[in-house]
Amino acid sequence: CQCHRIININIFLTKYCKHAVQCLLLDNVMESRLLGLVEHIKEHALFLFTHRRMAITGNDVTLQEIIPISYDFSSFVCPCTILGADTRVRLTFFNEKMECKLPFGSQTRLFLSEVNRAWCGKKAPKFDWLTKYQKNSKGLGSVPPIATSVGKITKTGNGQGTVKGEGRNELVRSSRHTVSNKAQMLTMPQFGLRDNLIKCELLKNEEAYTYIQNFNFFLGTYNVNGQTPRESLRPWLSATPQPPDFYCVGFQELDLSKEAFFFNDTPKEQEWMKAVSEGLHPDAKYALVKLVRLVGIMLLFYVKKEHAKHISEVEAEAVGTGIMGRMGNKGAVAVRFQFHNSDLCVVNSHLAAHIEEYERRNQDYKDICSRMLFRQQDPTLPPLTILKHSIVLWLGDLNYRISELDVDYVKDLILKKDFETLHNYDQLKRQMDEETVFVGFMEGEIDFQPTYKYDTGSDYWDTSEKCRVPAWCDRILWRGKNIVQQYYQSHMTLRTSDHKPVSSLLEIGIKVVNEEAYKKTFEDIVRSLDKLENECIPSVSVSQSEFHFKDVKFMQHRSETLKLHNDGQVPCQFEFIQKLDEPAYCKPWLTANPAKGFLAQASIDIDLEVFVNRSTAPELNSGQQQLEDILVLHLERGKDYFISITGSYLPSCFGSSIHTLCQMREPIQEMPLEMIHRLVTSKRSQALDIPKEIWMMVDHLYRNASKQEDLFQQPGLRSEFEVIRDCLDTGTLDSLPGSNHSVAESLLLFLDALPDPVVPFSVYQECLDCSSNIGQCKKIISLLPQCHKNVFNYLTAFLRELLKNSAYNRLDVNILATIFSALLVRPSTKQDQMEKRKTREFFQHFLIQDSH
Repeated sequence: CQCHRIININIFLTKYCKHAVQCLLLDNVMESRLLGLVEHIKEHALFLFTHRRMAITGNDVTLQEIIPISYDFSSFVCPCTILGADTRVRLTFFNEKMECKLPFGSQTRLFLSEVNRAWCGKKAPKFDWLTKYQKNSKGLGSVPPIATSVGKITKTGNGQGTVKGEGRNELVRSSRHTVSNKAQMLTMPQFGLRDNLIKCELLKNEEAYTYIQNFNFFLGTYNVNGQTPRESLRPWLSATPQPPDFYCVGFQELDLSKEAFFFNDTPKEQEWMKAVSEGLHPDAKYALVKLVRLVGIMLLFYVKKEHAKHISEVEAEAVGTGIMGRMGNKGAVAVRFQFHNSDLCVVNSHLAAHIEEYERRNQDYKDICSRMLFRQQDPTLPPLTILKHSIVLWLGDLNYRISELDVDYVKDLILKKDFETLHNYDQLKRQMDEETVFVGFMEGEIDFQPTYKYDTGSDYWDTSEKCRVPAWCDRILWRGKNIVQQYYQSHMTLRTSDHKPVSSLLEIGIKVVNEEAYKKTFEDIVRSLDKLENECIPSVSVSQSEFHFKDVKFMQHRSETLKLHNDGQVPCQFEFIQKLDEPAYCKPWLTANPAKGFLAQASIDIDLEVFVNRSTAPELNSGQQQLEDILVLHLERGKDYFISITGSYLPSCFGSSIHTLCQMREPIQEMPLEMIHRLVTSKRSQALDIPKEIWMMVDHLYRNASKQEDLFQQPGLRSEFEVIRDCLDTGTLDSLPGSNHSVAESLLLFLDALPDPVVPFSVYQECLDCSSNIGQCKKIISLLPQCHKNVFNYLTAFLRELLKNSAYNRLDVNILATIFSALLVRPSTKQDQMEKRKTREFFQHFLIQDSH
């Protein structure tokens, strides 16, 4: 019967599929496919599947084509011109060709070698075993006909297959599912649980098939202060007698212009990249693996060409930690990659400036570690953080200073080369000793003089009016095993900048695979898994099924731990899955970390994290949503578990509308929730001209920060923002606490969280259309709802007052227009660069008037 026929096919595929990879089919459009190599009685064929996002069960895949590997079959690997690029493969069978792209890495190399081995030295195949896959009915489980080396199967009117003359049939392109049980898919590599089981066991037994081989990594960091290269970089980059295997070269302050800051565009990228390529060690040939840049922070990653084939899974990311946690004048860029069997991450960062801001630098470091996320090759897997890598190399202008010593005493210690005494007053050393930042990282002994600050073009300490205390701002650290530092030094002969470049040579032990040992370990694992899968089903226990988060506040991170214990006899795979008719597995204010994973014979802690931001606060403030959700924890080949999440949210002025706040004379948290919910939809006239919260922040800045240097450009402290938020929401203090920078950032966050901006979404397009006409711009503002118009006029008047003190606060029209136009005149969807320029032009009209 049909059912027995399907089960027989499932058993057949389960037993005979040797390898599988994910690929992109290069047709008119690129489409994802699964490509499997199937063997039966020394005959081979490629099975091409279409698939859904997660190919776990048979209902997730469709058998699209079957390509017998016969004398009419050939494969050609297109030469790779870019290091780290995917592998393009051209398959030829009969007179037709198919081109696909396979992911760069060892899995693809193994798959192609097996395909090549299957093609070589075989007797004339018959492929009789493939006839069971031809379409012989319209019922469930039908699959496409197969091209063979002796003919092709086509369809007759009654649905039966007949063999015609030599050639290749257009195999079925429509979407029909091959019915299958879970066991079939779970036993095919790349199809979910089984692949993860094998990966986990391979990782546990890694020492059985790898050995350590040392490679030299050159790490360099240079804050170039916006200068163009005026001298050769060879004294810095080629300081070693032997050429290093890798170069990781980081720059900061590549370009200090406003264009670079606001639009992330600079010609200096190419200028410094050219200078680096000319400065690399002349005794070796290098390939550029990756360039990544965020405004003035740039990282270049080079490798000796002979090592290129062993690099895979290259990903690059950037995180801005400037004002509001977005601006890229401070932050980090990073590259992660796999080299042989070791995973590495290289980070180049520029942390907050000024001697007193060490807490802000600590916060920047923590933000970079939590927000820098690298996608994995398998899009269904959660992203990797920096600290998930076995080796982390961190360089950059970390900006930690020497504190508690006056400038003359510091210079005297430097003159005596008493770097040990001086280092005891180094902020980074103290913070690392207290385990506040860079926990688990190492830094070599510093026996060179501080690299900041010099008069540009000289070796003289800063002679400006500020006369800054010399400091080791530029640092190189590492984290991981089998790492030995060969040297750590500065390069005094380079005088382009007010910093000196720093370099370090690290000898790093890399895990290299012994292919024979790997094959044996792999086969042993597969045999043991076969036995386990036949005997056991997975089972877990959860520590608790209900969680309550009390008194959650705006932008306050809250977390509870769900402990998942594997109490079965077999490793298992878990995932939080979507509920019916919902777009994600959880509400947007909730995340589970990790949301999916693999659990061996042990336990795992899952962090259930609640965070209310500008996207989710409006509906929680208005009572349209509550902190309630149910998570469905799915166990592959097992049952589902239900986790209840509840909580209470404290309403905040952040995320409330201008209209609602103008009706509140009292702080929002002193009002009953029912009253707040009524005011959201109320049509009554406003009680206040502008929200009192905006008045409190602007009045504070007007009185205390009109001459504050770098106002609205230097971030505040998160701890101070939380106190300011509570003060605005509860009215407990008459004046705002915290630094001027924290109050300024709080104002920006408030404007960013408005559900409808100061210039409402409804008139956004009109603002773009008339951005060059000052008369039309003023007319749009005059027609705004009264409370929105009042806020706009109040804010622009305040900004014009700030511009009168530009000699002190270093603000100008361009800076303020760029920052505030993005908050006051914004669309409900993402802006392009042209729209950003037009909104800036629109807003400038209101700053230029009366500014002189």
